[in-house]
Amino acid sequence: MSMRSHLANSVTEALDGQTVQLCGWVNRRRDHGGVIFIDLRDHSGFVQVVVDPDTAEAFSRAEHLRSECVLRIEGRVRMRPEGTANANIPSGKIEVLAKDLQVLSMAEPIPFQLDDKNTSEEIRLKYRYLDLRRDAMQNNMRTRAQTVRIMRRYLEDRGFNEIETPILTKSTPEGARDYLVPSRTHQGEFFALPQSPQLFKQMLMMSGMDRYYQVARCFRDEDLRADRQPEFTQVDMEASFVDQEEYMAIMEGLFKTVFQEVLGQSFEGDFQQMPYSEAMRRFGSDRPDMRFGMELVDVADLLQDIEFKVFAAPAKDPKSRVVAMCVPNGGEMSRKEIDDYTQFVSIYGAKGLAWIKVNNIENGIEGLQSPIVKFFPDQVMQILERVGAKNGDLVFFGADKAKVVNDAIGALRVKVAEDRNMMEKQWAPLWVVDFPMFEYDDKANRYVAVHHPFTAPKGGLEALAEGADLANLTAKAYDLVLNGIELGGGSVRIHDPRMQSRVFELLGLSQEDIEGKFGWFVEALQYGTPPHAGMAFGLDRLVMMMVGAPSIRDVIAFPKTQSAACVLTNAPSDVAATQLRELGLRPRVVEAKA
Repeated sequence: MSMRSHLANSVTEALDGQTVQLCGWVNRRRDHGGVIFIDLRDHSGFVQVVVDPDTAEAFSRAEHLRSECVLRIEGRVRMRPEGTANANIPSGKIEVLAKDLQVLSMAEPIPFQLDDKNTSEEIRLKYRYLDLRRDAMQNNMRTRAQTVRIMRRYLEDRGFNEIETPILTKSTPEGARDYLVPSRTHQGEFFALPQSPQLFKQMLMMSGMDRYYQVARCFRDEDLRADRQPEFTQVDMEASFVDQEEYMAIMEGLFKTVFQEVLGQSFEGDFQQMPYSEAMRRFGSDRPDMRFGMELVDVADLLQDIEFKVFAAPAKDPKSRVVAMCVPNGGEMSRKEIDDYTQFVSIYGAKGLAWIKVNNIENGIEGLQSPIVKFFPDQVMQILERVGAKNGDLVFFGADKAKVVNDAIGALRVKVAEDRNMMEKQWAPLWVVDFPMFEYDDKANRYVAVHHPFTAPKGGLEALAEGADLANLTAKAYDLVLNGIELGGGSVRIHDPRMQSRVFELLGLSQEDIEGKFGWFVEALQYGTPPHAGMAFGLDRLVMMMVGAPSIRDVIAFPKTQSAACVLTNAPSDVAATQLRELGLRPRVVEAKA
């Protein structure tokens, strides 16, 4: 005999007069003058249970219940009295008159109320098994499962095969910091947890598997943010004998299918594609938020000959930028708001934030309010014309090294739009393409790969010839951006062993390094590798955006904290000395500070 015959949300007026068996948690218990009402909750929703003194044994048990006790109820469905229906739930027109009530599990007083929206995240994570009972978290987990189910079906319908790749693998350079696992059988040597299945999925293409996908667990030992975790999930995909446009079309179809089936959101036409250089120039970001306008406009050419060095110096420096950004109706901002934005851009290295309020543009300089217009009176009206400023607008300026300006004013653009409710659409997907192949790392004093060293360059092997301008090489790489967040990235891969070796050389790796770190992979390339391309969607980020959660921790069942710890299990933790000895390790004694 089944413990339950129905779920809570399936008990409707269609079952009036029938006997049902229900199981769930006590969401709330109310004693109304000798009649006890129980809001019984299961994963599907709620149903109201009535226990009256006529069922003495059941009533006696109900008197001692508290929130989160687990019950089995058998009772008769009946219509609620007139005027007491609850239109917000499917079972809101009925109630269940209990004939039998079994307490399957008593609950101690819970450490926080599930409907308390002010509960700290630390408490929520410490008692995650309680937090996951909340409606919002239940919905998040269901949406995540639904998303994976849709992705699997879409990919398998297009010939992709789900194949698992190793979790214990080899540590490789050119990426984020690895999580290392000491080997007991090969003492002194280490496995690494995969940052992605990159090399293995490429080897699957070499193996003739044609199309692969995996819901892959990945690990990166890096500083955390709201959208980062030390362990995360990506939907990882690779396909043979496809070019960039063909592969991007498959991935765009995957994205559209998920949004249509999960949210009922359709997108007309193909997604916009924007070169990386244009994205940086117009928005200061390689993941621009396209839900609103407000662009960065270069004005360095107008300011090179002025005496105001704050603008003139970067205007003359080819590695710097001077930009203006017009905020529609921004003239209504208070001085405190402007000062707050000045403090905000300082986070990104900006030394200040110049501004002009356009009170009456017809009056020329006299119609402007700003501490800086006196330094370049002959150019200011040209600048306002270039940015399209109108009466009531405010123009912000950024002048510094290009990276500082892009980071600071690019972030300011989004901050101002959010603060002033400037979003013109709910969803704005965008492909960013034609990324640089390399970028210079000042700390390492060498070029590094922008995506990873297995990305093919535009122009083929000839583009990598001796004397190549590494700073201006373009990669066959593409990112899918949604509302200013990168959801996934990919590229056409290198399938020529000569090209792969050459890329390693340009990254400063010696032949010994190449052989030691990647020799097995380069050798595999030599035995007939098909052209192939791939991509990975960050599942956590994708679901976070679809459910409107502020952090990926809200869409992961058991996430880590900002410090990469699990407060539920108290991990990481010490291990026994015997375990360390088996691994050939000794604990490091950290001396206490005096």
